[in-house]
Amino acid sequence: MAKGILGRKLGMTQLFDPETGAVTAVTVIQAGPCPVVHVKTEAVDGYDAVQLAFDAVAERKISKPELGHLAAKGIGAYRRLVEFRGGIDGAVEGEAVTVELFQPGDAVKVAGIGIGKGFQGTIKRHNFSSGPRGHGSHNKRAPGSIGASATPSRVFKGIKLPGQMGAKRVTQLGLKIHEVDAERNLLLVKGSVPGPKNGFVEVRG
Repeated sequence: MAKGILGRKLGMTQLFDPETGAVTAVTVIQAGPCPVVHVKTEAVDGYDAVQLAFDAVAERKISKPELGHLAAKGIGAYRRLVEFRGGIDGAVEGEAVTVELFQPGDAVKVAGIGIGKGFQGTIKRHNFSSGPRGHGSHNKRAPGSIGASATPSRVFKGIKLPGQMGAKRVTQLGLKIHEVDAERNLLLVKGSVPGPKNGFVEVRG
């Protein structure tokens, strides 16, 4: 059964089992309701997919083409438009996908933009070992050799070097839905999910 919804990561908390006292760390995601903007079919479009909208905003905050695309379906202005390949069970154009699509225990994967760490060296970025820490050492955090000399007279592509760390799309697999709060449109996912607080995430079942 294909499932999918868009949401915003609110943060983490912990839940206690009243019988055993066991503590479970969960991430709270405000998910949906997401209007179904477009349903693609293999017969017409060459593949099956469902396009969902999320995060209602003022019309002036999105582009005219996006606004026209949404208006043609009778839907207001939304900041996020995401296509779910393969479709979503029960999705109908003009209706909304809600957290009620999910059940506790469902296996999901959550994608989002990971927290940016800025420009980092090889020790933090690639888990390199540090150099000798004794007196006179000149390479405590240096990356070391990055190639040969006259041959090949260049640095090969793919060499692990310092650079921007984080702020890239990350998909966390193997997560489970711990609880569903349909009244408040909340999904409680066991464990952590990518991204900062208030970060945009995609939940796929």
